[in-house]
Amino acid sequence: MTIKRHLNHIAFAEKLGRQMRFITGPRQAGKTTIAKQQLAHAGGGLYYNWDNKEVRARYREGGDLIAADLLKSGRRATWACFDEIHKMPRWKNILKDYFDAHEGKVKFIVTGSARLDMFRSAGDSLSGRYFLFNLNPLTLSEASGAPFSAMLPGTDALAHLETAAARSVSPKAELAGLLKFGGFPEPFLKASGIFHKKWTETYLEQVVDQDLRDLTRIQQLESVKRLLLLMPSKIGSPLSINSLREDLEVNYLTARNYIDHLCKTCVLFKVPPYSQKISSLVKKEQKVYFYDWTLAGDEGAKFENYTAAELKARVDLWNDSQDDRYALHFVRSRDGLETDFLITKNGAPWLLCEAKVSAQGVASHHHRHSAMLGGIPFVQVVLKEDILKVEGGKFFTISASKLFA
Repeated sequence: MTIKRHLNHIAFAEKLGRQMRFITGPRQAGKTTIAKQQLAHAGGGLYYNWDNKEVRARYREGGDLIAADLLKSGRRATWACFDEIHKMPRWKNILKDYFDAHEGKVKFIVTGSARLDMFRSAGDSLSGRYFLFNLNPLTLSEASGAPFSAMLPGTDALAHLETAAARSVSPKAELAGLLKFGGFPEPFLKASGIFHKKWTETYLEQVVDQDLRDLTRIQQLESVKRLLLLMPSKIGSPLSINSLREDLEVNYLTARNYIDHLCKTCVLFKVPPYSQKISSLVKKEQKVYFYDWTLAGDEGAKFENYTAAELKARVDLWNDSQDDRYALHFVRSRDGLETDFLITKNGAPWLLCEAKVSAQGVASHHHRHSAMLGGIPFVQVVLKEDILKVEGGKFFTISASKLFA
């Protein structure tokens, strides 16, 4: 079974013109799969995996792979995917040469792990020649086969919540699968506890022993592994680097670098605080979540982590498909009271969100945060099924299986 990803509707649209499509994201999130789906949609296309010795040998022999393969196939125009090309020396120059030679008849897809995103800023030889897209783990709407249009932001946040509240679908089984096996396609589709455990162990080993070793100057990889053991207990609270420094017995800069590199290699992602022009809100410590929310701590932390990943994926998809610019934050006032998430639209507060395992009354500080941020709507998303409540017209409590469907 292959799950149709929403990014397929966005990244390969004709309106994006001649630019190469760079698709990056966590290991095994499905980047190669959606590229091959697009090649199949285009009637086959051309696929080059630069991990393949034959592909590298053909390139080093001096031949133009694309020209030769177009001639052989008899095609005048097609799509071509360069997978893992960032592992090649001078990969940006290789891409530039191919793009400049064939942009009139070939549209390029460039896929790779987080390394592609890390290295793309190391020079401007590809400036103006590509658009970057982020592929996140599965969302509930993807896992349940919902149309991409169903998860778009709509005209405003209140209308977005009202649309969700009116949905007749509630894919409970798919949500249970995501929470148990995570949003990476292979373990989700296998739906096997032992497979998921082995997959997770291998995944983390690959990131630490390969990506971090190859891409950073970190010498003490065992310290990073210790950090990963500490992180589940940190989910849901603003992250104190000083606390991590003490736990790991390293200096502040080293602890911060560990977190930064785990974010760059797509093990973790950050959610910053929102404090623009509001002095009563905290401004410094960020929250950090796993892309694989099954690594989080207890049930509450895991559900909050899942909610964070759902919202991040939606914000990324909206940014890739809409004219407006969205961002994900959290809100914490100086009295220590917090609303888990805030989505901004063009820099302005748009929607507040709180994650809870069970349905509760909306706490008074969420009302205060809403008023402080311009009276924006609020939604309490809950794990408990069949919940739908509305207070005062703009304070919603909705089951996750309905809100994210």
